Amino acid sequence: MLNTALQDLLLAIDAELRARLPAAGLTPLLTQMLEYHLGWRDAQGQPATLDAGKRLRPVLCLLCCQASGGDWTTALPAAAAVELLHNFTLIHDDIQDRSPERRHRATVWALWGTAQAINAGDALHAIAHQAVLGLAERGVPAERVLAAARTLTTACLQIVDGQVRDLQFETQSAVSLDDYRAMIARKTAALIGAACALGALVGGAGTDRIAAYQTFGEQLGLGFQIVDDILGIWGEAHRTGKPAADDLYKHKKTLPLLYALQTAPPDDARRLRALLHKPDLTADEVTAIIAILDACGAQAFARAEARRARDAALRALAQADPLEPARSALWAMADRLVERDH
Repeated sequence: MLNTALQDLLLAIDAELRARLPAAGLTPLLTQMLEYHLGWRDAQGQPATLDAGKRLRPVLCLLCCQASGGDWTTALPAAAAVELLHNFTLIHDDIQDRSPERRHRATVWALWGTAQAINAGDALHAIAHQAVLGLAERGVPAERVLAAARTLTTACLQIVDGQVRDLQFETQSAVSLDDYRAMIARKTAALIGAACALGALVGGAGTDRIAAYQTFGEQLGLGFQIVDDILGIWGEAHRTGKPAADDLYKHKKTLPLLYALQTAPPDDARRLRALLHKPDLTADEVTAIIAILDACGAQAFARAEARRARDAALRALAQADPLEPARSALWAMADRLVERDH
């Protein structure tokens, strides 16, 4: 039922994204890279319908607009903006992580090289900021358009700060659970919170309700990222679109790993630290790490943390006093995102 209810939103989001990409003026290579990453063309430049991701952020934006009493179509430029900004971060993240695949296909940098992939990401960043200004074309008052642009820009800076912290963690010997939570609050939760705030803003909500929607999104973002951490270790490659145990091979200090470092028996903790100091891990060594995580219940701890974040998100949603049918859709999405396996 949820999928059926969201289908109109997804179709409208796709149409808005296509409309926001410049129809002319860009070099064909740049257009090809952008349309490939967004799932509209294959690597040879032929029209295709490829995995474009969950579209989580723009859907939340539109639903929060509707839940606030607005016409969700008015918020489409903001929804496109958050999705374009998100995809800018993905292209750059893949470069920094040297990820060869995303969404079951080669990444932009793997096909066209690092330099051109940086250009593609930069272009999406610029187009995202153009898109949010398109709210004025939908009759949104100027002061709310300005507030929306400020919200998007603030989220972008927080994401970059979170990515800096995440990369630092890879070589940092001691990372606390609080350090981790602060990092994901910026890298992941900030944009999801901004998406919800943008929807409420366009929907005409007052300051307190906008803040409640933003908190809903931020808490949901925390839970979403923790589930990503679980899937980055235990997820199946054919479901996630990334190699199995990819986060361990990349030495990412995610929640399950940090929990194990703090709670595993001394010998296991020492073994874990020794393995994490190795520049390259073998498949057997990754298996050994997973065995240590399993022994101390790291996956169960992470899943419980994700559910706690979801519960906090739903409490904030209740405070926002959302209208139906968007309320039920937001509630169902929160449950689905935390219980997912891909």
